[in-house]
Amino acid sequence: QVQLVESGGGLVQAGGSLRLSCAASGRTFRDSPMGWFRQAPGKEREFVAVISWGGSRTYYTDSVKGRFTVSRDNAKNTVYLQMNSLKPEDAAVYYCAADSTAVYSGRSHPNYRYDYWGQGTQVTVSS
Repeated sequence: QVQLVESGGGLVQAGGSLRLSCAASGRTFRDSPMGWFRQAPGKEREFVAVISWGGSRTYYTDSVKGRFTVSRDNAKNTVYLQMNSLKPEDAAVYYCAADSTAVYSGRSHPNYRYDYWGQGTQVTVSS
């Protein structure tokens, strides 16, 4: 059974930091770009960040540039999202996702097709 499991969410004060992890099991995603998304109550899910399979390319939505950093450890089959200077508007359920066939298709951001998703981890930011 293939799973993506996020962890590291929680309650933090504005200006604080959290580090989210996304651990994959059941198969390797070392050839897959891995993305982070978030969904706040009453809002649509939005793209946050993505990292290429080798880690050399990263992309961020404008609102998190300079504050969030996505990274990966392929040996551990894990992707991370370091979130600094958190704001109340960052509060959401954060999901990781993988495009398992991008390596065969030649797709690149923003055209990834994420076919594996985690269950999400809640991030709450108090003002």
